[in-house]
Amino acid sequence: MSDEPQPTDLRGASELMRLLEIEFDEVSSTSVIGSIAADERHHQPWGLVHGGLFTAAIETFATTGAFEAVKDRGQLAVGVTNITDFLRPHRSGRLAVNARAIQQGRTQQLWEVEISRPEDGKLVARGQVRLQNVDGAS
Repeated sequence: MSDEPQPTDLRGASELMRLLEIEFDEVSSTSVIGSIAADERHHQPWGLVHGGLFTAAIETFATTGAFEAVKDRGQLAVGVTNITDFLRPHRSGRLAVNARAIQQGRTQQLWEVEISRPEDGKLVARGQVRLQNVDGAS
């Protein structure tokens, strides 16, 4: 397994991935860097981006990296907890996403993810995801 960061295109993998317009710039077994769309399509009724967008992005980036860490063992990584903190409101504009592994063990992994505004670097949301490494045939 190479730990060299690789761009990955999963945008067409599901309707959710298409809606989030996820772009991965770097993907490795310990780090995932990219961006997500955040605009009026993702608003709650009061004109701000829905917190579910941030939660889904955090889960997606953590799971992508966690999968890279176990795929050569024939395993998948599935989320068991997702804790997301919403730090400031956002209305529109792509957001930067940076995920990194905090702990990677034989059976579980813990990832931390930050979502920020590229123009000033301020955090919009942050979260952590604990993942279980499971048999690929499960």
